[in-house]
Amino acid sequence: MPQLKLQGVEVNDICKISIDMLQEMQELLECPKNYFTFECVSSTFVMEGEIIKTYPTVEVAWFDRGQEIQDTMAKIITKYIHSAGYKDVDVIFRILEEKRYYENGEHF
Repeated sequence: MPQLKLQGVEVNDICKISIDMLQEMQELLECPKNYFTFECVSSTFVMEGEIIKTYPTVEVAWFDRGQEIQDTMAKIITKYIHSAGYKDVDVIFRILEEKRYYENGEHF
């Protein structure tokens, strides 16, 4: 945890930025690197009958860590997506509740 779902970003671009981005996020959150997951979501976007390329969206599912940490996390993600050559990026946080998150049948 956290779980990042990246959409509108090429898999090779994610591979290039993932090591440094993960390091920076891990230092911010002070949790082991193996708590993070990166999922590359493939989607086809259509507008007015045409397939279009869209800008990246990154959804972060995690336990609430407060506004300051969330703001910093969004800046880290944005910095690395921009460094991969994308002009715009949306970062969306989905807050998970410990009592509703189960690992091996036990909630946090």
